[in-house]
Amino acid sequence: MTATISESWTRIENWLAEHAPATYAALAPPADPADIAALERVIGRPLLKPLTMSLLRHDGLLDWRFSLLPGSYRLLSAREISTEWHSLGDYFDRSTADERGEEGADYDFMRSGCSGILYGHPQLIPIARDTCGGRLVLDHRPEIDRGRIHKTDATEGVMRGSHEMWTSLPVLMETVATSLETSQPLNDYLPAVTRSRG
Repeated sequence: MTATISESWTRIENWLAEHAPATYAALAPPADPADIAALERVIGRPLLKPLTMSLLRHDGLLDWRFSLLPGSYRLLSAREISTEWHSLGDYFDRSTADERGEEGADYDFMRSGCSGILYGHPQLIPIARDTCGGRLVLDHRPEIDRGRIHKTDATEGVMRGSHEMWTSLPVLMETVATSLETSQPLNDYLPAVTRSRG
């Protein structure tokens, strides 16, 4: 059974406090519930519960120099999510998406593992960003991928990862906690502490 967001955060916090104190210090305090409510008004729908629970534990990371997720992704705050959502939305080609239909776009996405049509889709909510502008998005669409995490970039569009860690935010956070505690690679990603930053 998958651990809760809270349980995984406790494990991650404990490991960071002992092995990477600078990263631990960069964890933001809990999000203001008013910021979460404002974000939900902006995107026009409630956030999935695991994302809300994570934001209420840590409202992202305070320093862009630190990352926590595989691929050097930095968790975003509620306010940053709103900004990133607006930014991504500028790229969504609604006319092409309407022309293809949700079913056609989903079929292509499930078959090929990537989609330019879904890039910037308003129900793909950005939750993390890397230094090159790539994002992780949490799928809020009511279809089969609801709750799944996808990678995005401007060239490839939305990419559906095959590794189990991308199946949900609780699975990702539990997998990160286990990888940190065991020093075992996570797919192709090996947890590492940069001594100059921690």
